[in-house]
Amino acid sequence: MLNLDFSFYNWDVISNFILKGIGFSITLTIVATIGGVFFGTLLALMRLSGKKVLIAPATFYVNGMRSIPLVMVILWFFLLVPFMIGRPIGAEVSAYVTFIAFEAAYFSEIMRAGIQSISRGQVNAGMAVGMTYGQNMRLIVLPQAFRNMLPVLLTQTIVLFQDTSLVYAIGAYDMLKGFETAGKNYGRPIEAYLLAALIYFIICFALSFSVKQLHKKIAIIR
Repeated sequence: MLNLDFSFYNWDVISNFILKGIGFSITLTIVATIGGVFFGTLLALMRLSGKKVLIAPATFYVNGMRSIPLVMVILWFFLLVPFMIGRPIGAEVSAYVTFIAFEAAYFSEIMRAGIQSISRGQVNAGMAVGMTYGQNMRLIVLPQAFRNMLPVLLTQTIVLFQDTSLVYAIGAYDMLKGFETAGKNYGRPIEAYLLAALIYFIICFALSFSVKQLHKKIAIIR
């Protein structure tokens, strides 16, 4: 029978070990989502441009990234880039760069589906009134694509938040690392991992519930 004891968790433990990790996990999720959507949208536009010179590299990048485990991308960047440039870049910077680069491949497929969901007739109507390709995308297609794909984008963001725990591989101080450190210091690693799992579950469940409510509102608007 496990002799669990959670009494060592007090405000000092939370403020000294946990909050710093939670802050980094949330910041990494937000930065990777914004960067991933931005570069993912560019990749999607390249793949839909109809020009081979743009389609080929974008397709190679997206398919390549989606074929490699995220933890491998994190490790390669963290170990190889300092070797190439001759100086360390730090675990946090490595995490930000690799997450943006990796998530861009996934967000690009979501945005590509969103753009293709807009009827060709709306694009033709925009061109008929003298809009350029860029104006069509910026004023007609992309706003609707973002709205249609918002639930999927947010679902991918929840997955991204869960994946932030992988930065343990390079020693970055995320939420899981915070619980792990507290557990080691007080000799209670099992309790630490159990509480970490509970916090991950609460955050992801709350976000998933919010996405479902948003999806219902968007369905009503349609």
